[in-house]
Amino acid sequence: MGSKERFHWQSHNVKQSGVDDMVLLSKISEEAIVENLKKRFMDDFIFTYIGPVLISVNPFKQMPYFTEREIELYQGAAQYENPPHIYALTDNMYRNMLIDGENQCVIISGESGAGKTVAAKYIMGYISKVSGGGEKVQHVKDIILQSNPLLEAFGNAKTVRNNNSSRFGKYFEIQFSRGGEPDGGKISNFLLEKSRVVSQNECERNFHIYYQLIQGASQEQRQNLGIMSPDYYFYLNQTDTYQVEGTDDRSDFHETVNAMQVIGICGEDQQLVLQIVAGILHLGNISFREQGNYAQVENADSLAFPAYLLGVDQERLKEKVTSRKMDSKWGGRSESITVTLNVEQAAYTRDALAKGLYARVFDFLVESINRAMQKPYEEYSVGVLDIYGFEIFQKNGFEQFCINFVNEKLQQIFIELTLKAEQEEYVQEGIKWTQIQYFNNKVVCDLIENKLNPPGIMSVLDDVCATMHATGEGADQTLLQKLQAAVGTHEHFNSWNSGFVIHHYAGKVSYDVNGFCERNRDVLFTDLIELMQSSEYGFIRMLFPEKLDSDKKGRPTTAGSKIKKQANDLVNTLMKCTPHYIRCIKPNETKKPRDWEESRVKHQVEYLGLKENIRVRRAGFAYRRLFHKFLQRYAILTPETWPSWRGDERQGVQHLLRSVNMDPEQYQMGRSKVFVKNPESLFLLEEMRERKFDSFARVIQKAWRRHIAIRKYEQMREEAASILYNFKERRRNSINRNFVGDYLGMEERPELRQFLAKRERVDFADSITKYDRRFKPIKRDFILTPKYFYLIGREKVKKGPEKGQIKEVLKKKVELQAVSGVSLSTRQDDFFILHENDADNFLESIFKTELISLLCKRFEELTRSKLPLSFKDTLQFRVKKEGWGGGGTRSVTFIRGQGDVATLKAGGKTLTVSIGDGLPRNAKPTRKGAAQGRSGSRRPAPSRSAPPAPRGEEGVPGWGHPGVQAAWPPRNAPSWDGMFQEPAGTGAPRCPTAMPGPRETPTRCPRSRRGAPRPRLFPPAPPATSPRHGPHLSTTWTSSTCLTRGWPGRSCPTSLSLPHPPLPLPPALGDAFPCEEGTRVGQSGFAGRTHLPGSCASQFPQSPHWEHPPAGTEHPMGVGQRDGQFILPQIPQFTHLQEQNTSGWAGGSSTSCPSSPSPCTGSTPWVWDNRVGRREQHMPGSPALRVWTPSLRSLRMQRRRSVSQRPPPARRPKPQQPKAAGPRCRALYQYIGQDVDELSFNVGDVLDILMEDASGWWKGRLHGKEGLFPGNYVQKI
Repeated sequence: MGSKERFHWQSHNVKQSGVDDMVLLSKISEEAIVENLKKRFMDDFIFTYIGPVLISVNPFKQMPYFTEREIELYQGAAQYENPPHIYALTDNMYRNMLIDGENQCVIISGESGAGKTVAAKYIMGYISKVSGGGEKVQHVKDIILQSNPLLEAFGNAKTVRNNNSSRFGKYFEIQFSRGGEPDGGKISNFLLEKSRVVSQNECERNFHIYYQLIQGASQEQRQNLGIMSPDYYFYLNQTDTYQVEGTDDRSDFHETVNAMQVIGICGEDQQLVLQIVAGILHLGNISFREQGNYAQVENADSLAFPAYLLGVDQERLKEKVTSRKMDSKWGGRSESITVTLNVEQAAYTRDALAKGLYARVFDFLVESINRAMQKPYEEYSVGVLDIYGFEIFQKNGFEQFCINFVNEKLQQIFIELTLKAEQEEYVQEGIKWTQIQYFNNKVVCDLIENKLNPPGIMSVLDDVCATMHATGEGADQTLLQKLQAAVGTHEHFNSWNSGFVIHHYAGKVSYDVNGFCERNRDVLFTDLIELMQSSEYGFIRMLFPEKLDSDKKGRPTTAGSKIKKQANDLVNTLMKCTPHYIRCIKPNETKKPRDWEESRVKHQVEYLGLKENIRVRRAGFAYRRLFHKFLQRYAILTPETWPSWRGDERQGVQHLLRSVNMDPEQYQMGRSKVFVKNPESLFLLEEMRERKFDSFARVIQKAWRRHIAIRKYEQMREEAASILYNFKERRRNSINRNFVGDYLGMEERPELRQFLAKRERVDFADSITKYDRRFKPIKRDFILTPKYFYLIGREKVKKGPEKGQIKEVLKKKVELQAVSGVSLSTRQDDFFILHENDADNFLESIFKTELISLLCKRFEELTRSKLPLSFKDTLQFRVKKEGWGGGGTRSVTFIRGQGDVATLKAGGKTLTVSIGDGLPRNAKPTRKGAAQGRSGSRRPAPSRSAPPAPRGEEGVPGWGHPGVQAAWPPRNAPSWDGMFQEPAGTGAPRCPTAMPGPRETPTRCPRSRRGAPRPRLFPPAPPATSPRHGPHLSTTWTSSTCLTRGWPGRSCPTSLSLPHPPLPLPPALGDAFPCEEGTRVGQSGFAGRTHLPGSCASQFPQSPHWEHPPAGTEHPMGVGQRDGQFILPQIPQFTHLQEQNTSGWAGGSSTSCPSSPSPCTGSTPWVWDNRVGRREQHMPGSPALRVWTPSLRSLRMQRRRSVSQRPPPARRPKPQQPKAAGPRCRALYQYIGQDVDELSFNVGDVLDILMEDASGWWKGRLHGKEGLFPGNYVQKI
């Protein structure tokens, strides 16, 4: 018992009991198998594998691992990931059905009492839980689950070996849609043990429904149905067994009635079903006495109640049970005569009526279930075979003979598919193989069911029944004689004085032939059918639809021929499916937990063939698949095979296996199939395939989530702001920030995820500060999910192997319904109080707006009411009573102070918080407007303003100046094209810039296609050491700088900020553009040799040259301006410009010069490139831009001229001066890089700033690594 307290069966430190998969046993023998099963059974591990076959040992108690947690654990998991379980087999079967598009079935075999019925219920329960679906599908699921208690009530009984033994065979097909939703079903039932209705063996009971009705009937039902105690009824009192340990017949009765309601049986039919059950009990109390060799009803009063309940005439019932009408034919004439029966024949007739009624009621219930689940067409299905187990009793009759025959057929399927067919397949495919010997029980099946040469036992039995004319022992003795003559010499058959012996796969069974012929005939006399067809109840008449007037031709169908046909039909159905096996073992006869009978288990291990199964599995191959199906499933693993392999399929499979580095010893190539030896190799393939799909799915999900976020984050921010609107001051640097939700990266934090349910969604997660009763700050991880919030802390382990280590500890898990309110101040601080029933939580979070808005939303979803919010400058919170002086309340007072950082001063039970004024209470997030282009397409408005950055030159706004808006986000755009206004209808992603708040990552544009080459506006920059390239800068132009740069009379934008990549300059333009005195300024503002006019060339931007045409000139490139911000069109790659004429002009839709003022007039070969983008309607009065790009011809000429000149000799290098330290900054918050080009740092780390950017993404260096980081996470030093 101690092991249960120390270990959990699924925990990481789980106790090892034997081996999970008996293929791994070091020694293969029956003794080793039994010993391994015993070890596991004693430690409450009831499931064990033999490869894909599941061995289940009946524990005779309720086990703890069939909960919702286990369903989540096994859903979608590979078999090797978790301990053996019936859920693993079921999940594998369900997924294989969807993946391969093939029907599946599970064959549950074992002797009576081994736990087959319970296993079938767990399978159906699991499928119902993991499959999706709407209202109709849920209805089908309810029927699947409710069919179990209904069929168990009418079809199960207590036997000497099992308290809930199935006395009928059931094959349950659950039908699925293509999406894996159960939308139909069908039950095939066979061989109900009808003889149990009228007699039972010692210490056994009748069917459960009789005892349920007696215990659970209402007072009104008891009166109407004449319900008495069970010992009153002859059909129940023969064995003096009325109770079953651990069974509550009263509650089971209500469950049965509820199941009939769910299945759709109307109230009137339900009442009539129970009425017939009660009528059968009363029918059994009709007794007979002999009078002149004829039977007479002993007590006429005993006829009244069964006649009343069955709706027939009392006198007619008496006549039909004591006499029989027989038809005789003489020549062409036929006449009927009435024959009076003796006592034995009368009792047989009464019992035949009772058995016939019960069997037809059972068939009606099965048909009702099928009708409720019927589906017009079949797609996929999973079949569950729950059939009575192999039986060996003291006295074995006709029923045991039929039951054991069906089990023999199922064993044959197992042998055919797991031992015989597998070995034959290896030979056919040319695989190296050594034959393994096993017992093939086909010889026993032929002994029972053969038709001729020699005839089988069932054929001989049917012949004897066809010639018998009366009941009695004469026919049974004739059967015994004929069997001796037909099969007496068979090696698996022996006869004895009262019957015969068959050597079954499970052992020798002696059958008593007494009653064989009578039970095999299974004929309901026409007198009884006529009697029931005269009932006043239409329901009973419906149960007997026979047409008695039609002539009968041929031999009547016997019970033996029925079961033989049903068994063969079942085998055919199973052979069309992909089979899975559960082999159930009964550990004892006492039906008590932890009781192990070694000899009994060893016998079952032997006859189930587990040793041979292990040997074949170890020597054989766990997986085989046709070449084309293998390629179809795993093609995604290599570029050559995806989407389809072009060439020989065999070579394609070999290429695929080599590409994943599979050991050649782990697989063999057959003639048409590939064989993989170990399951682990297959799991490797599956895992790689899952990763491929997972990576693709993540790319799609990431792009979609970004797309959704871009569209919705403004709305989310405004909704959150509305909660605090007019109640609380806001911080300047957070009012416009974007919401992220998960600031802890929960996907990569298993130490935190362990406290959450497996698929619990995280709405918000961040590290916050909690204040205790003494206002001492403590760091906690706060996690909000749709139903709970968690507070997680850290503690040092005090003992055990992990002593001294810091471990995460769940401090609090609170249902959101338990939150009674939230209190906040009216100032710009980050404090808030979560009120609960027991005690309150005084917390501080810089993301309080986001947290509280999500909390309010989830609270309203759960409770349909608003979460109370309180805004006061004096707040109180309750603390838990702990030790002396604990409990009570604490006060927090907020007063006006200086600055944006809160100052805390604690005094006794009061905390004073002083903080400066923030934005007004009615402040709302900034919403930027967007001008409408001609095509109607909008550029998304920036969701937040750019973060403040250091100023540039005195009086000149620089990159990041508060007055300058970034024209596009310079980080992670899909291409340079994406930085401009997109053409209408392209659907291309647009990325707004935004102002990050504290600890908020600036907005980054999504990548267009991960891994695809990005189009560039200009060629990529060479190494920084090249003297041909200027620095990578951003340039700001203002009105004053335009005038000083030789553009007299031109109108300039108020400010224009253009980030750009480095541009390799032509030789004549390189080397920092040295100024030449005396250069003439042309009309275009450019000097004769492309030197900059009127200013030092070092100020010239490394970008295309922009010029503002005169008023009235149409924008050549569709340049627009809105809110003082220029929107630029797409620009083609510089390297793709083509030479168009000999004059050196590049670009242009025509070779003519543009309108005045023309660059043609100058001597510099620069052209107006109007091929780019579309035109856009711009705001009236706004200046337009023209782009000048040098033609390729011009650049080549300049290049040749430069090469022909002899370079000047190199000067003596000057001694290097110590490099001046650049700007640096210190991290205020921890940041974890989200991409490969981002830096990660901790609080207090010092970074070198290489470049600052208005988008909020700065470039820096830390520990020798360069990368990008959010500028609002740091402070300059």
